[in-house]
Amino acid sequence: MHHEPDRSGNLILKDLHGHFHVIGDVHGCFDELVLLLRKLGYTIEDDKADGRYRVTPPEGCMAVFVGDLVDRGPNSPEVLRLVMDMMEQDVALCVSGNHDDKLYRKLMGRNVQVRHGLELTMAQLENYSKAFIDRVREFLGHLPHHIILDEGRLVVAHAGLEERLHGRHSKSVRDLCLYGPTTGELDAHGLPVRLDWAAEYSGVAVVVYGHTPVREPRWKNNTINIDTGCVFGGKLTALTYPDHILTTVDALDTYAESIRPFLHHPTH
Repeated sequence: MHHEPDRSGNLILKDLHGHFHVIGDVHGCFDELVLLLRKLGYTIEDDKADGRYRVTPPEGCMAVFVGDLVDRGPNSPEVLRLVMDMMEQDVALCVSGNHDDKLYRKLMGRNVQVRHGLELTMAQLENYSKAFIDRVREFLGHLPHHIILDEGRLVVAHAGLEERLHGRHSKSVRDLCLYGPTTGELDAHGLPVRLDWAAEYSGVAVVVYGHTPVREPRWKNNTINIDTGCVFGGKLTALTYPDHILTTVDALDTYAESIRPFLHHPTH
């Protein structure tokens, strides 16, 4: 992988200008991911000889994943294989989501609660070789928590990130990128109450994020949430940057029931 984060966990690639296809939370929805990439003009071939996907993007384009590649959906290992292969071919970038980070900690032997879809991912990985799981662990362990592109005009972070923290690193910045700001309280579902950081955003950079499912992609103050809940029977969404074109594919099934209701917001 040629694009490695620095030791702080940031990945600053300001000299990369796109076009970028920023893709929302996949959560193991492999078939929908392939459909979306093909809709965007990527060719994907599964080279059976060496077990790698060969991916050719539209000229001058690359994919950027907002994280949460895994959990809840039907085929997290193949999502990982495709994204890892795309990154090795320099046609994709990816930030860590909270689910990716939890899988990494589980694969490192740490004590994590195997729930919220992680139990499915672990069961799916049982069919894969130790070499593949070692590759997944290495891949997840090197994912940045946010990526800065196009002279600082585009920032991708799983749960978003306020402007003053762009390019910064600390445990608190990393936690904000993975989980977003919370009040410290729990809601009626026993989940952390999330704060809407985008409501206060006034930065120049476009921030593209996911993490909290929305019915439709939600623009607010130069930020856009593109997690349209594919695994919950919604859609998988890509934002083409800098054109701000939205491309979606509908979920082929409802793979999981959302504990937290989708946010309903107007698109602008």
